[in-house]
Amino acid sequence: MRSPRHPHPLRIFLATLLLSLGVALAPPATAAPDTAAPDAAAAVRIMPLGDSITGSPGCWRAMLWNSLQSAGYTNIDFVGTLNQQGCAQAHDGDNEGHGGEQVTAVADQNLLPARLSATRPDIVVMHFGTNDVWSSITPDRVLAAYTTLVRQMRESNPDMKILVAQLIPLNPDNCTGCAQRVVDLNARIPDWARTTSTSRSPVTVVDQWTGFDTATDTYDGVHPSDAGNQKIAARWYPALSALLVKGGPGDPGDPGGEEPACTATFRAVSSWQGGYQGEVTVTNASAAPVSSWTATVVPATGARLTQLWNGSLTTAADGSATVTNAAWNGPLAPSASATFGFIATTPATAGTPSATVGCTARAAIS
Repeated sequence: MRSPRHPHPLRIFLATLLLSLGVALAPPATAAPDTAAPDAAAAVRIMPLGDSITGSPGCWRAMLWNSLQSAGYTNIDFVGTLNQQGCAQAHDGDNEGHGGEQVTAVADQNLLPARLSATRPDIVVMHFGTNDVWSSITPDRVLAAYTTLVRQMRESNPDMKILVAQLIPLNPDNCTGCAQRVVDLNARIPDWARTTSTSRSPVTVVDQWTGFDTATDTYDGVHPSDAGNQKIAARWYPALSALLVKGGPGDPGDPGGEEPACTATFRAVSSWQGGYQGEVTVTNASAAPVSSWTATVVPATGARLTQLWNGSLTTAADGSATVTNAAWNGPLAPSASATFGFIATTPATAGTPSATVGCTARAAIS
């Protein structure tokens, strides 16, 4: 009978070593199935940009954030290199509102590119220029700074969407000329936006001036009170929400192909012998965003539109007028409004200014 064979000592050593390393003696590993959930759609990154009205504490940002959240616009992220600056209301406090800053200084000193690189916004919400106006910097210089900032935004993101405010009124005790200088700058912003906007990177003007009263809506003629913050947030909301997506297909409230609709209302702003200033407000009356609108204005008693702003004017031989939206004020969220103004001439015998107005709207392309 043959004697049993004993393993060679070297083989025992190698087996022990391999076991300790978990090599060869273990069964081949089986790759685990990829069970990771697909990434959710990236949040839309929104930069509030400006000075102390935006950042110190800028409670309109909190009111706007919470209005958007309550309406279902939850996939958003306010961004900026600054964070919450004193507003007690819970919200995403990131922002780019630097107290005391001038928009001309930000442009001249090339401060914005680093801030854009650090935060990568998709949308910029800009109320900027109050300190420049206070310092008697001309509208030409302010608008040139706006142009520089827009160029830098597009270099950061070619698809940047930009909301630019016509500034709230400015009337501090120690600046008697400030009130008129804001009016002068605001009057130039729509034309600047019209020439700066592109289809890929639209510039939308948001009127923060009309209806804002420094006596009741600020605490010092400059910075908004709670009432002023509410007005500012309410003015930003329709323009910003028009750029956002709420829910998804099939969600409750999905308009499901509803035809776009709008309403138009007229008011006379002022009148004089031989003419008047009128204003028409176009409101999205449907449950879905619209991409553009056209209004008709038929002035009474032989009046004729001679000047128009915030839109494009075509006048027929009988005096009836057709107004199409500007590039920056066509998109309207549900219940949002856009306003255009005009000057009309009238016969000497004309009575109280009046006009018949109407509108049509085109649906936004999803």
